[in-house]
Amino acid sequence: MEPPLLNDTEEIAALYRDLSQYPSLSHACIGPEVTTQYGGKHCNIYTEWSQRDLERAENVKFCRQYLVFHDNQSIIYSGPSGNCTEVKGELLSRDSPSGTQKAVVRKMSHSKGEEKQFLEVWEKNRKVKSIELTALEKHGQVYDDDQFGCLAWSHSETHLLYVAEKKRPKTESFFKPRAPELNTEEELAKTERDKAVKGEQFVFYEDWGETLVAKSIPVLCVLDIESNNVSVLEGVPEYISPGQAFWTPNDTGVVFTGWYHEPFRLGLKYCINRRSSLFHVDLTGGQCELLSDDNKAIWSPRLSPDQCRIVYLENQASGPHQQCSRICMYDWYTKLTSVIVDIVPRQIQDGFAGIYSTTLPEHCWAADSQRVVLDTTQRSRQELIVVDMASKSVCSLTKGSSLGSWVLLTIDRDLMVARFSTPNSPPMLMVAFLPPAGKEADVNWVCLEETSPIQGISWDVHILQPPPEQDNPQYRGLDFEAILLKPTQIPEQTKLPLVVSPHGGPHSVFTTTWMLYPAVLCRMGFAVLMVNYRGSLGFGQDSVDSLPGNVGCQDVNDVQFCVEQMLQKEPLDSKRVALLGGSHGGFLSCHLIGQYPGTYKACVTRNPVVNMASMIGSTDIPDWCMTEVGLPYDQAALPIPEQWEKMLLHSPMQFVDKVQTPVLLLIGQEDRRVPPKQGLEYYRALRSRGIPTRMLQYPSDNHALSSVEAEADGFMNIALWFLQHMK
Repeated sequence: MEPPLLNDTEEIAALYRDLSQYPSLSHACIGPEVTTQYGGKHCNIYTEWSQRDLERAENVKFCRQYLVFHDNQSIIYSGPSGNCTEVKGELLSRDSPSGTQKAVVRKMSHSKGEEKQFLEVWEKNRKVKSIELTALEKHGQVYDDDQFGCLAWSHSETHLLYVAEKKRPKTESFFKPRAPELNTEEELAKTERDKAVKGEQFVFYEDWGETLVAKSIPVLCVLDIESNNVSVLEGVPEYISPGQAFWTPNDTGVVFTGWYHEPFRLGLKYCINRRSSLFHVDLTGGQCELLSDDNKAIWSPRLSPDQCRIVYLENQASGPHQQCSRICMYDWYTKLTSVIVDIVPRQIQDGFAGIYSTTLPEHCWAADSQRVVLDTTQRSRQELIVVDMASKSVCSLTKGSSLGSWVLLTIDRDLMVARFSTPNSPPMLMVAFLPPAGKEADVNWVCLEETSPIQGISWDVHILQPPPEQDNPQYRGLDFEAILLKPTQIPEQTKLPLVVSPHGGPHSVFTTTWMLYPAVLCRMGFAVLMVNYRGSLGFGQDSVDSLPGNVGCQDVNDVQFCVEQMLQKEPLDSKRVALLGGSHGGFLSCHLIGQYPGTYKACVTRNPVVNMASMIGSTDIPDWCMTEVGLPYDQAALPIPEQWEKMLLHSPMQFVDKVQTPVLLLIGQEDRRVPPKQGLEYYRALRSRGIPTRMLQYPSDNHALSSVEAEADGFMNIALWFLQHMK
């Protein structure tokens, strides 16, 4: 017996609209402590959220504030103060160390279509500064991304530090006529200022790839708040790109992460393996010194409250783009670096599986300057952990809680603000005090903004052990997991249609968190299986290392084995199974319909990799194509014929003759990671073999296809494709 699937287009659109309105929580900061006349203490928590607005086809950012009354150890009362307010045009904002001022970088679009950027300083209930950065012409656009971007107050609150694109010389044609002779000194000075370089209008500037397009040469900039003077810092070596900067303890210098960009830039987004180091530039002498190894990858440096220590994350500067990382600490006064948490090859029974974080929270230190709090993936779950710098011990703050996933937004004076969600429960805002060292397990979370679980969705996590013949001889005994969402209230003896989703990366992971697409599909009546095959993050470095050289085989076998196990154990319909995957998940989906053509009735792939050999020359991550098939990558080396062949033999394209499944392709025209020609190559191959194939192109979207319009249109087309081909 088949349960009814929601198949009316209007009803599906209404369901999508309903579930897409749950906002995501992106940022929080804690205001200064206030002591009332009665001796009680309270502070204000400022939060920023983002919500899809389908009518405006944009993500709307809004803020909401909360009051927390406490006694420094526990929360006595907490609640919202007032309603939400939309935030317009803010690129970056930061409170000053004392909490009395706020700096904002804002963009304003003018009627002529030009965009201007302003740096504002707010105090109490008014704006005290508004400086038009564009008009100063000291630099290009300010960076507001989470890779390079920063907005850092000096400890004295007199200067602001940020990152912007280096000012480029004005250019003009070789054939532009000379200006008439000028007389006055003023005119001569203006000409000198506006002097253009002839014939350089079309010079190519490398950028940092996917999502960092037009970001080429970042520079560190300082605003002197009193004089309104903006200066670009001297002393940063030409061969590095600086970002993630902050002031040294006495405001005499700046510490930053520098990414090496010779001989050419490789894509940086989602790639924590790019060679980079920690640097210090001294403002008094302009000297730049190296504070870390120069042959590793480091990121997210954070200064302790007592201004003595810098904690940061470290990786190898090669290999998989994401992997298990180290936590390192640099002592500002002894100049010594120590590894606090090392790479974990394998999780010991229910133990710690290592650090997997793309970024540390901007505020991650406990008030004692001895402990650091962060979130990290542990198997299929995102947990909060506390790391003791002295004992080098790691303790979970969320292990005993329900099995959802946690993200730390900030910690200040030991008050932690976190986001919690599950596959059937949209994000909630949680607060708690970090207990004293040794008592971390006693943490007591309070919910500030609650959401009710979505009715009609149940979920659980399944552990899978590959069959002996599929064990990896170099890394024996690895297991993996999958998250299964099912519609609830299904009558006995009914069998559910199944949508199988392998994640991208391949070194990333699905966690037990709120995700829009799986939730809407589940409410439509589909079961959704999200597979964390071997090679996923959160299972130890051995799991990550087991996959390069085996893509298209080990990962494909894991997904297929998982599907076959679920079809046996769960009330699922083996005649109605579909695939949905993006990027490397699209690579796996295309492999699965070629290697197991009888299993899948429909397939949707978003920006899939189909031919690594043809991708290597046009992607921003050519190293990925070599590394994942088990070859060494060298920026100066050209692949030899055997290597081209190996890339092709690991690709889904070699199985295209066996495909019978109808395929829908969703392609972002601005994708720099997996260039759109990959999808077109597969489209042509399928069409020429008579396979029902459809392709959607999103002209302004990149790899993630995450614009509100592409995401919504994509979902509707995915749902209708499944309904059409799974009857």
